Amino acid sequence: MIRRDALLRLYNSLLARREELLNQLSSDMTGLGGSQGGSRDEADAAFDSDNDEINSTLAERDSEELTEIDQALMRLKKGTYGRCEGCGGKISAKRLNALPYSSLCIDCQREKEEQPDWEPRFLASRYTHLGEVRRQADDGPEINISKLQFDN
Repeated sequence: MIRRDALLRLYNSLLARREELLNQLSSDMTGLGGSQGGSRDEADAAFDSDNDEINSTLAERDSEELTEIDQALMRLKKGTYGRCEGCGGKISAKRLNALPYSSLCIDCQREKEEQPDWEPRFLASRYTHLGEVRRQADDGPEINISKLQFDN
């Protein structure tokens, strides 16, 4: 499992990204449909419509990431952060550093992308890497996340 200092760093990283996304979403929503003057031609209106569509798509993507971050923060508080929701194995520290809100190990993520009917915790035998995950050496003593104090 991940050590305490690394967890706190990831927690702070999640909070910072969450704040950044909230500010971005606020800005995106303010900008939607922003300029609508009466003397505008069709080209300007079409351009604004395209911009609104792009901003809406970006806001949707930001909103999805925000949801994933909130779920990661809940996993931190519950003490399940760093455990794969697909197989129950560990998510590597390298993956969590790259994508702190990861809920799947890299192998389950690949399987999910390759199998349209993929479901987490469906059948342990279906996870070809599960035995390998359980055989991996522990990278240090586990930290009970639920006992750490987080500011909120």
